Amino acid sequence: MIRLQKYIADCGIASRRRAEELIVNSKVEVNGRTIRELGTKIDPEKDKVWVLGKAIKLSEKKVYIMLNKPKGYETTAAKKNKTIFDLVKTKERIFPVGRLDKDSSGLLILTNDGEYANQMMHPRYEHEKEYLVDIARPLSLAEIERLRRGVVILGKKTSPAKIKTLSPRRILITIHEGMNRQIRRMLEAVDNEVINLKRVRIGEVKLLNLASGEWKEFIPTTALRR
Repeated sequence: MIRLQKYIADCGIASRRRAEELIVNSKVEVNGRTIRELGTKIDPEKDKVWVLGKAIKLSEKKVYIMLNKPKGYETTAAKKNKTIFDLVKTKERIFPVGRLDKDSSGLLILTNDGEYANQMMHPRYEHEKEYLVDIARPLSLAEIERLRRGVVILGKKTSPAKIKTLSPRRILITIHEGMNRQIRRMLEAVDNEVINLKRVRIGEVKLLNLASGEWKEFIPTTALRR
């Protein structure tokens, strides 16, 4: 017996956190009955599970993909605009590990491994995310120190960040949180503006020389340790 949200994540439908949202919002059925309780456990060998009206089952092959997302593409599966799923073609059902907003580019990981996605996104693991950022004007030493100590955005103080100045209007910033549009809001907090934002690393996974719009499969060391 396993928890329903873990089973949904293991099937490659969504991360465990997103699976919990689907359950709470009455989007999941087990054996024809709508489930709303997060503590629900199922027997994968006997129980039938539907998510958003579609039957799901475990995928035998775990897939890990790194994509260099171009600007202008959304990470949602909704077909209102161009999405990352217009770029990545695979027979497995995959979902993004975290987000990159439409106006940002760079490294995005996609997988059908719910456990791996949960480890990469959960705050307690503190996986670093590194961004190459072009800014509207040079930062003063006092502003850099403020960013390093943490600034208040969305009513919460950010954790200390690593800031490296590459040129007067280009910085490398490293954080381990995942607030909505965090880098942009951090720069706004010191009266600056992001002109261009590109994520180049998530934990051990580096973008390196992957061209914009290209993707490739990889094997994370965390998966090899299981």
